[in-house]
Amino acid sequence: MEHSLGEDSIPGSGSFDKSRVLNVKPLRSLVPVFPSAPNGSSFSTPQGGAPFVCATPSGPFPNGACPFFPFFTSDSQRPPEQNTSAAANQGGPFGFSNPISNAVPINSFRTPTPTRAGRAQQHTGVANGDTGSGSSRRVTRSRAQTEDGYSENQNQVSEYYGTDGTEVEERGKVGRPKRKAQKRISGGGGKHANVPSDADIDMVVDKIQTSFNDKFGQTEGDRASVEYLTMMYDLFRRRVLQADDLKDAVPGLSRRPDLRAGTLFLNKGIRANSKKRIGTVPGVEVGDIFFFRMELCLVGLHAPSMAGIDYMGIKNTGEEEPLAVSIVSSGGYEDYAEDPDVLIYSGQGGVNRRDKELSDQKLERGNLALEKSTHRANDVRVIRGVKDLSTVSGKIYVYDGLYRINESWTEKAKNGCSVFKYKLVRMPGQPEAFRIWKSIEQWKGGATSRVGVILPDLTSGEEKLPVSLVNDVDDEKGPAHFTYTSILKYSNPINSTVPSSGCVCIGGCLSGNSNCPCLEKNKGSLPYTANGLIVSQKSLLHECGASCQCPPNCKNRVSQSGLKFHLEVFKTKDRGWGLRSWDPIRAGAFICEYAGEVISPSKIDKFGVDTDDDYTFDATRNSQPLGVLPGEPDEAPKIPFPLVISAKYAGNVARFMNHSCSPNVLWQPISRENKNESDIHIAFYAVRHIPPMTELTYDYGIISQDDADQRKKKCLCGSSRCRGFFYQ
Repeated sequence: MEHSLGEDSIPGSGSFDKSRVLNVKPLRSLVPVFPSAPNGSSFSTPQGGAPFVCATPSGPFPNGACPFFPFFTSDSQRPPEQNTSAAANQGGPFGFSNPISNAVPINSFRTPTPTRAGRAQQHTGVANGDTGSGSSRRVTRSRAQTEDGYSENQNQVSEYYGTDGTEVEERGKVGRPKRKAQKRISGGGGKHANVPSDADIDMVVDKIQTSFNDKFGQTEGDRASVEYLTMMYDLFRRRVLQADDLKDAVPGLSRRPDLRAGTLFLNKGIRANSKKRIGTVPGVEVGDIFFFRMELCLVGLHAPSMAGIDYMGIKNTGEEEPLAVSIVSSGGYEDYAEDPDVLIYSGQGGVNRRDKELSDQKLERGNLALEKSTHRANDVRVIRGVKDLSTVSGKIYVYDGLYRINESWTEKAKNGCSVFKYKLVRMPGQPEAFRIWKSIEQWKGGATSRVGVILPDLTSGEEKLPVSLVNDVDDEKGPAHFTYTSILKYSNPINSTVPSSGCVCIGGCLSGNSNCPCLEKNKGSLPYTANGLIVSQKSLLHECGASCQCPPNCKNRVSQSGLKFHLEVFKTKDRGWGLRSWDPIRAGAFICEYAGEVISPSKIDKFGVDTDDDYTFDATRNSQPLGVLPGEPDEAPKIPFPLVISAKYAGNVARFMNHSCSPNVLWQPISRENKNESDIHIAFYAVRHIPPMTELTYDYGIISQDDADQRKKKCLCGSSRCRGFFYQ
């Protein structure tokens, strides 16, 4: 499908001589800024240039070399030559006399910077959708604007981290910046015993590294390793954020736990794919979403943490040339990205961030790689950045699959400078990704209706957001009749064994408040981040409740605010009715609670409540914890009394969630302060990032009874780790 942008947008073939307008330099004429390495260099050295130095992700590192990649890409970034010797003697695809190398180490492009206190310094800048600081020892202010169009405010206060994970602060003032070490958190005991200190954080990373290597070894990624890595990264990021919340606040300071977590992971070699490659990335699926640029780096989808163009060097007839492997389009440049099958992508450069002088873009670095890929017709991975509606400036990165560059040209930008334009067309036969996002926009805007809608809102206004009932599979008109309710009903009150009077936090509970009894029950800290993400799964999480004086918007009442996502009950192909969301769901986000009526466990016989009841939640089953970092205590759900909820006759959307042996949702028991009564609820949270229109599932748990075989049902979850059955 070809999209027209008007007669004047795309010059005709041969109507423009790019070499007359732009300063074109052969890749080998660019002099790298790497330090000389007389011995051990694996690269050929252009005359007059210092040799390249390459190190493995885990070191050892030569003097002046970066201990990890990627955090910024120098103007002299140059593709490596290793891993191409085998290709030099054989023909290959895409018009090459030599084939495209399948993969090269993803840490091949290294740009060392001056060291301080024996450690290399890295500059990260502001990644798309992430406000705040970088994660380097010293911020370099003279770099060009990032390739996504974002630049740093030179006068803001920023906090960033060194490669060893320690923290430093810089104030961007005229003259020499002032730095001071941040206060460390007390760890290992006291009122914040569950919040890691800096030393604890290092130990946690080591345990994650050991766990990751034990599970997946040193092989390249697969789906299981990618899912595990992204889950561990975000769990760790939330723990770092929780620790940061207890520190002294600095006006204007925006911390970047995403960069710190990514730095530590990369330093330890915790990544799913360590080699750059053209085409698909093992374990990454079309439609996957990411909330941080560092996640793209860790899974091997897009290496630079700032630059919008990633490329690698390929030998062709004895000469090395760059080819683009992936691009990120997130609104920083004048891209045309509305068409789900065609992307008009702008080249990089043209602005000097220090003096704001404008200039024409040059055919070098990423632009040269895109131009080469235009002629070689190799696949280019496209990651589209879309607005995160839950934050002010956040982005969500959607992997939209493989594209090919159809044509390229130059045109005048709004600022009057010449810029490169590249037309990328999506390869056919791939799963839909960005097109789904565009369809949902139309549904929400009323431009078009959802196909197969039976009811626009099956809650009849009970929820703040409508929940549609949809069947586009067969002629069934809906599930058996039930009454929609959003509450959990206790037929008989259950006395609490631990008396409680609730908190008196009039303005809301705050981290570090030693006088808050609700926080004390959570070991001295809020169980949620500032934006409402659960930090980690607990055996029992304590929220404020009816006996507390804090307001409804208290940060410790996350599960009491109702639905926050546009959910849809839909008919599956082979598992009855299921539940999914129109909105992207972030890892750790609250989804819903299990509503219904609490019944006596004595009503459960060995065959269940009754033979046709598919809507019972049994909290007495064994369930493996999912949202826990390696080395943390076993936080499998534990409730002080047997809790069984029936939603057969009255319930909410949670009753439609199906079982999966590889679930994307976890359940968490929550105790809400309610005088001397036990007021326990079951809440559901996302295990990992969940793309729109992905079915929401959780593990129904294991029954330890002798007659468990009687209650087995065949599992149709389709997971690669499916155990073949589940317990009804």
